[in-house]
Amino acid sequence: MSDLPPQYGMERQFQIYMGGMQGQKPALPIDAGALEAAARQVMSAEAYDYVAGSAGGEDTMRANRDAFTRWRIIPRMLRNVGRRDSRVQIFTDTFTAPLMLAPIGVQSIVHPEAEVAVVRAAAELNVPMILSTASSKTMEEVAAAAGSAPLWYQLYWGRNPDVTASMLRRAEAAGYRAIVVTLDTALLSWRERDLQNAYLPFLLGEGLANYFSDPAFRAALPQPPEENPMAAIQYFVSIFSNPTLTWDDLAFLRQHTKLPIILKGILHYDDARQAVERGADGIIVSNHGGRQVDGAEASLEALPRVVAAVNGAIPVLFDSGIRRGADIVKALALGARAVLLGRPYIWGLALNGQAGVREVLLNVLADFDLTLALSGYASVTEVTGSAITREPAHR
Repeated sequence: MSDLPPQYGMERQFQIYMGGMQGQKPALPIDAGALEAAARQVMSAEAYDYVAGSAGGEDTMRANRDAFTRWRIIPRMLRNVGRRDSRVQIFTDTFTAPLMLAPIGVQSIVHPEAEVAVVRAAAELNVPMILSTASSKTMEEVAAAAGSAPLWYQLYWGRNPDVTASMLRRAEAAGYRAIVVTLDTALLSWRERDLQNAYLPFLLGEGLANYFSDPAFRAALPQPPEENPMAAIQYFVSIFSNPTLTWDDLAFLRQHTKLPIILKGILHYDDARQAVERGADGIIVSNHGGRQVDGAEASLEALPRVVAAVNGAIPVLFDSGIRRGADIVKALALGARAVLLGRPYIWGLALNGQAGVREVLLNVLADFDLTLALSGYASVTEVTGSAITREPAHR
């Protein structure tokens, strides 16, 4: 039993309570809403709205959170939960918990150390990070900071195939373990907060480190980005998204990487079946945290149908709306192998850099550990559909 991962729940609780004996309160707010409110106070209005905002009237973001309230955990009693095994295996890696960091771009608008601070915090706790194509630090810089910790690379699949192929080669060479292809960003959505602020960080050169350092991208420019940054930014805008892509184009990715390919943004069960038929290695059920389609179905509502359509052929992960340990348990019960945490770790980054991210992750891991145990489960593999029930619709 000694090889079990840390039992974060009681350990973290008593660390905080013992600090209280010395007059010390937690450095960051524990409550998810209070954490966001505190981060808002230290961020520029434009940066906060960029991270916090979603598409249109933000109905999808609200739906993501509301969906969790419709499912209820049914705790089981008198089951030995003295030691918990939160480990999960995905492909050839075993992670400490069924938790990964979602890809979030342009982190330099939040903290100058950006993704390097995040990956260092994640590496300490063996929580895998998925790096965004639109990161503020290059994929090589982030990989160097991660050491031997597991990393996945998220690909925004743009219009220039040479740049796409180059990004895939670089990720593989830098030691990333998988490619996460975001499918739901063929175009940028109508985001009312950003439009009201007239603010798109890419136009200020933020989040373009992987592009400006890419040999294929640079080869397409008349002058290097260092000499003519505006021309480079304009070229990025012209190739960033590609609304002409189809399922047939997935073969191109296979030709240019040996890494597992995970498709992010799947909500419809027919798309899930298509993903399996086309040879995808995994699926992430996601509506991009509500950032792409206003009025889209909550990711948690789509999860059971996608899991059923896949029928165990490939792992299904979950993204959009995770805030607490109970959320993770519910997603696991509905068939997710692991979940992606997004905005909360960015609030930690804004408040205290690497240490802030680490504190947010510790709190989420501790909350999950305790919720798992108090629900009656000593292992994540024991959590199935019988662990939860759907709350009857109100009449």
